[in-house]
Amino acid sequence: MPSLTRTEAAERAALLTVRATDVALDLTTGDTEFHSVATIRFSAPAGSSTFVDIKPATLRSATLNGRDLDLASFVDERLPLTDLAAENELVVAADMLYSHEGEGLHRFVDPADGRVYLYGHSFMDAAPRWFACFDQPDLKSPYTFTVKAPEGWTVLGNQAATLEADGLWHLAETKPLSTYFVTLIAGPYHAVRSEHDGIPLGLYCRQSLAEFLDADAEELFTVTRQAFDEFHRLFDVRYPFGKYDQIFCPEFNAGAMENPGCVTFRDQMIFRGAVTDSERGMRAMVVAHEMAHMWFGDLVTMTWWDDLWLNESFADYLGHRVTADATRFTESWTSFAVKDKTFGYAADQRPSTHPISGEVPDAASGLLNFDAISYAKGASVLRQLVARIGDEALLAGLNTHFARHAYGNAELKDFLAALSESSGRDLTDWAALWLTEANVNTLHPEITVADGVITAAAIRQTAADTHPVLRPHTLDVGLYGEGAEVVRVEIDGALTELPQLVGRPAPKVVLLNDGDLTYAKVRFDARSLAALPEVLPRLSSLNRAMVWGALFQAVRDGGLAATAYTDVVAGAVAAETEVTTLTELVRIARAHVVDVYCTPAERPAVLAKLAGAYRSMLADAEPGSGRALAVFRGLIDATVDVPQLRGWLDGQGVPAGLTVDVERAWQIRLRLAVLGALSGAELDVAAAADPSAHGQASADMCRSARPTPEAKAGAWEALMTDGGLSNYTVWSLAEGFWQPEQHELTAPYVERFFAELPAAGKLRSFQVLERLANLLYPRFAVSAETMRLTADLLAGDDLAPPVRRAVVDRSDDLRRALEARG
Repeated sequence: MPSLTRTEAAERAALLTVRATDVALDLTTGDTEFHSVATIRFSAPAGSSTFVDIKPATLRSATLNGRDLDLASFVDERLPLTDLAAENELVVAADMLYSHEGEGLHRFVDPADGRVYLYGHSFMDAAPRWFACFDQPDLKSPYTFTVKAPEGWTVLGNQAATLEADGLWHLAETKPLSTYFVTLIAGPYHAVRSEHDGIPLGLYCRQSLAEFLDADAEELFTVTRQAFDEFHRLFDVRYPFGKYDQIFCPEFNAGAMENPGCVTFRDQMIFRGAVTDSERGMRAMVVAHEMAHMWFGDLVTMTWWDDLWLNESFADYLGHRVTADATRFTESWTSFAVKDKTFGYAADQRPSTHPISGEVPDAASGLLNFDAISYAKGASVLRQLVARIGDEALLAGLNTHFARHAYGNAELKDFLAALSESSGRDLTDWAALWLTEANVNTLHPEITVADGVITAAAIRQTAADTHPVLRPHTLDVGLYGEGAEVVRVEIDGALTELPQLVGRPAPKVVLLNDGDLTYAKVRFDARSLAALPEVLPRLSSLNRAMVWGALFQAVRDGGLAATAYTDVVAGAVAAETEVTTLTELVRIARAHVVDVYCTPAERPAVLAKLAGAYRSMLADAEPGSGRALAVFRGLIDATVDVPQLRGWLDGQGVPAGLTVDVERAWQIRLRLAVLGALSGAELDVAAAADPSAHGQASADMCRSARPTPEAKAGAWEALMTDGGLSNYTVWSLAEGFWQPEQHELTAPYVERFFAELPAAGKLRSFQVLERLANLLYPRFAVSAETMRLTADLLAGDDLAPPVRRAVVDRSDDLRRALEARG
C-alpha cells in the first residue's frame, strides 16, 4: 500500500466530514482471521470521488448508498468511491488477518497457559488492518463497536462495553476520534478496578501476570489519581473521555499508546522481579505521559504528522513535570536529563536529524520521526519556552488552545497564536529557530580569573557546520566554590558577554545550564574540568545528571577518551546517591562506551576496573537498597567470573539483601551464554521452567548469544527467512546475536548483513523492521570495512525507509567510534 501523502490527505479532508463509524467484529471465526464490517456515514460534495483504506485478507463486499461497488477496482489497499452524494453510507465487509507484529488486531497465545489475548493498535497506517476507514488524523469520527467474542472473554474499548447476550458486546459511542486512537481489547484479561473523582479506573493484564499486577495495583492507582488531580489543577478542561482503563498488553511494540479511555502499555511494565525506584518512577512518568495525551493529541489532534510535536513533546514535558510535582517520584527531571535528553542530543547530531516541526511528505515518513527528537528534544525546548515566557503564560495559552480546538485538529500556527496572546510576545522568530531548524548548539564558558576574582566572562555558542544556526537561550550559570551561586542570563549569537559575573569570587566550577533549563551541549573550561571530581558530589542530583550527560557527549564527540570516561565512572560511582542516575551511568558505561568506544585490547581491563568498582560499592551499600540492585546488575554484565555467576544463579554468594529472582536469573544466564558457559540443554531446562512470554523471549536471546556456530546459524536463518516470527521473537534473537566477546565468530555475518538485509526487510512490518535493523546492524564491528559495506548498501535503492534510517544512524555511531579509537 502506498503511504498516504500530505497532499492526498489535504484533498480528502477538504471533501469529507465523517459523521459516524460503526464497526462489527466477529472474533469467533478461527485462529488466523476475523470478520470485520465497517459502516461509515459521511458527507461530501455531490458527484465527488475519493477512496477508503482497508488491508484485508479477503474483501467480501462493499456498498455505497446501497449500490454494490466493483471490488475489482480495489488496488494498493485503497477502494475507490465515486459519484458521492451529499450524505453517504459506506459498508465494507472483509475477512482480516490477525497480526503477530503489534499492528492492527494483534493475537497472542500465552505460552504460560495457552490463553488467547487480542489488542488493537491502530497507530500510523495500522487501523485499516482491522476495519475500513479514512485513515488520517484530521478525519475524526465518533465510533461504536459491536463485537462477538468467545465465552469467558472480556471486551474493552475507548468507551464502556456491555455484554448483551451470546458473547455479543456493545461498546458505547465515543467522542470524535482520529483513526489512530481507536482500540479494542479482547480476551480473558485479569482486572483490578477502582474510581477517582467520578472517573472509573481499571487495570488489566493477562492471567499469568495477575499476581504481579495485584502487587502493584495500588501504586499504579495512586499515580493515576495524583496525575489526574494535577492535570485538573493545570487545565480548565476536565478529563473528557469517561472511563480510564490501563491495559498491559503482550508483545506490544511501543512503550504505551494513548488511546482515549483505553490506554495500552507493554506488559514489561508489570514487574516480575525486584526493581529500583528509578524504574518505578519511569513507569509513573509513562502513566502521566499517556494521560497528558488525553489533552495533547486526543482532545486536540495535530492536523498532519509534521506537528507530531504537539502530541509527543508536550506529553513528554508534562509527563516528567507532573510526575515530579505530584507523585513521590520527585526526581523525574533527573531521569530525563541523564537518559532521555542524553539520547535526544545523540539523535539530533546524526545525519537523520530533523526539525521538531517540519515538512512530512507522507505518513510513513512521519513514523520515522517518533524518535528522541520529537520526544526529548521537544520536551527540552518546552522547558526553555517556560524559562522564557513564564509558567503562567504557558498554562493560559494551553487552556486557550484547548478551548478553541476541542475534539478537532490544530497546527503549529494555532498553538503559537494562543501562546503569543497569553505571553504578550511574538514567538514567530523563536519558533523558527527552535522548532523548524535541526541539530543542537554547544555552549562554551570563557572565564578569565586573576587574584581569585573573575575579571572577564562570556559564553561562546557554536553550531554544527551542517546546521549553522545559533539560538537564543535563557539559562542559569552555576558558580561553585566554597559556596554556590546561580545567575540567570540570556544569550544570543556567537558570543555573549556576561558582565554580571565580573568581580565575583572565582569559583572552582562554572556550570553552564545549571538546572537544565535549555537544550544545548555544554563544555567545561580547564579549571572547572579539573575541579569536577571534588565538586560533583555537592551538586544537585539534576546537575550531576547533566554533568554525566555532558561527559558522555564529550566521548561521542571525540573530546574525551572512553578509558578516561570509565575511569571517572569507576571513581565516582560509589558517591552517586541518586538511583536513577546510577542506573543510567552503569548502563551507558557498558553498553554505549565500553562495548563501542573501547578497542578490543582496552576492553578487558576497562571491564575489570568497572567490575572492581561495583564490587567495592556493593560491599558498602545498604543491603537490599536500590543502589545495591543497580550496581549488582552492572556487575553481572561486566564480570567474566563464571564460577561467581554460577554461584549467584544457584543462590550462593548473592549480595546481602538481594535475591536472584526470575528476571535476575535470566540476566545471569545471558551473561553465561555470552561467555560460553551455558549449554543448550541447560537453557532448554530453564525455558521449560519459565514458560511465560518473558521467559521465552529471554531464552531466545540466550540462544542467539551462545558462542557456537550452530547457535549463530540458527538465529540468523530465523531472522533472515522466517516471516512468521512474532515481533518479540525477532527482537530477542537480534539483540542477542552480536556480542563484543564474539568478534571472530560473528565476523562472517558482517558482510552477510549488508547482502541479505534488503530481502529480509520485506518479511517484516514497518515498526518491527525499524527496531530489527537497529538491533542487527553490526555495531561492534568497528572498522573501515564495515563503513565501506554500509556506504555500498546505502547507495542502492532497495531499502525500506525504516531500514535506511536505521543503517544511516547506526553507521554514524560507528563512524564516531572509529574516529575515537584512532
